[in-house]
Amino acid sequence: MDILSRKKIVSEKVERIKKGYSAYAESAEMAQMLKKELGILELKVYEDITEFGSWFIPETVNE
Repeated sequence: MDILSRKKIVSEKVERIKKGYSAYAESAEMAQMLKKELGILELKVYEDITEFGSWFIPETVNE
C-alpha cells in the first residue's frame, strides 16, 4: 500500500466519522494519520485503543 492510498483511506474514514459512524484504524500508523486529520478538522472523537487497532467513535455529529 502506498502513501496515496493511505490518505484516501483516511479521508474515507473521516467522512464516516462526520456522518456519525465509527471508524477503525488497523495500525498505529493509520491511527496517527486519522488523529492528525481529525485534529485539523476539530472533530471530537473517543478513541478506543485495543491490541488489534483503534476505534474512533464520534462524540458529536457535525452536519
